Amino acid sequence: MTATQRPMVPAVGGTRQVPAPDRIAIDYILLGLRLDQHLPGLVDGYFGPADLKARVDMEQRPSAGRLRADAVSLADRVQREVEDADRRDWLGGQLVALEAHARILAGEPLPYVEHVERCMGFAPIRHDDERFHAAAEELDGLLPGAGPLHERLAAWDNSLEVPTERLAAVAAWLVDRFRARAVAAFGAPDGEALTITLVKDQPWGAYNWYDGGRRSRIDINTDLPVHAPTLILTVAHEAYPGHHLEHATKEAELVDRLGRLEASLLLINAPECPVSEGLADYGARFASPIDERADLLVELLGRAGLPQAADRTAAQETAERAVALSEPRRVLRAIAGNAALRRHADGRSSEDVLAYLVDVGRFPAEVAAKRLEFIEHPLWKTYGFAYDQGESLVARWVETAEAPDQVGRFGILLREQVTPRRLLAATG
Repeated sequence: MTATQRPMVPAVGGTRQVPAPDRIAIDYILLGLRLDQHLPGLVDGYFGPADLKARVDMEQRPSAGRLRADAVSLADRVQREVEDADRRDWLGGQLVALEAHARILAGEPLPYVEHVERCMGFAPIRHDDERFHAAAEELDGLLPGAGPLHERLAAWDNSLEVPTERLAAVAAWLVDRFRARAVAAFGAPDGEALTITLVKDQPWGAYNWYDGGRRSRIDINTDLPVHAPTLILTVAHEAYPGHHLEHATKEAELVDRLGRLEASLLLINAPECPVSEGLADYGARFASPIDERADLLVELLGRAGLPQAADRTAAQETAERAVALSEPRRVLRAIAGNAALRRHADGRSSEDVLAYLVDVGRFPAEVAAKRLEFIEHPLWKTYGFAYDQGESLVARWVETAEAPDQVGRFGILLREQVTPRRLLAATG
């Protein structure tokens, strides 16, 4: 049956009518929840019917081989039974990833590059190191002082560290500012809200935990210092118009309006991830346009109580230099993909990859170590490509439209089931 033919059921807590889920969506959710028992963390969030989760929790755990067969069977049904092309493409890509996870759990490992391709929906790219050397040369000309570049970068960052005691308040101020801009551009569902918490002892810098009901919990990790320019990107990425707005909008549009219950299951290491991470990274351009970012940084320096804020001229010079540094630093961050390939495809040692991140990526040693922790983590070792390549995919697709139509293009990513394959097909 099509979405318009499915029976209607009352929404929880109100009289609004939403389409009932179909068997495809239910079986997809059950498959993901069952695989998460074998691979904890594969399910990033779930806000669908509680009885499906309870059913999985109470049943005898199926074998990985059985779940692989279920993924293959469900993929075949999707191709035969799902009429909407975008939904069919989305479910098909997700099931390729789930089948790959089940296959590996069943004792049939995949080569690393193939594993990434099945998870992300595209082949990983290895950048020429010359790209990173060129970015480093640009940074070298922009940074004051003498000495090794990674030391000067560390000194620059340290001068912009947001004191931990002010971090939550400054982040909340950015959330309010970015929310207003995002709502004006893209809209937002009624009742959406989020909270921010500071945490420690995590392999990531920040994380959005989406609880459903238009609600998110955002954790900011303080294992390493949080710097003012990075905080702008983090809040845009995790909140508006990034993960929180995307998840809340898709809950309203896909789950509540169209009854596509599969969207209530959020997976890690699946093709939905590079689209989500890509739009979250790209969204900083809407939250804080580059030609306005220096002024925003000046105000942020003051709210963070940093010494540069005492002198307006010094604050403006610092902010303008930070903006100039942002693009070559973005290029350097893309080295994480090369480092992952070096570790898992080439078989290089942890020590070799750590040195590579410091020598070629110009990361301070403690930052390089945190990057390596992420690259070597069993759950996250394939995930880094969702950021750099995801943002590139989103950027190419959004920018095929002329401004202001780019706002509408980005809005599609917030509302619809979009796959990397769809973006690649449109941009070549």
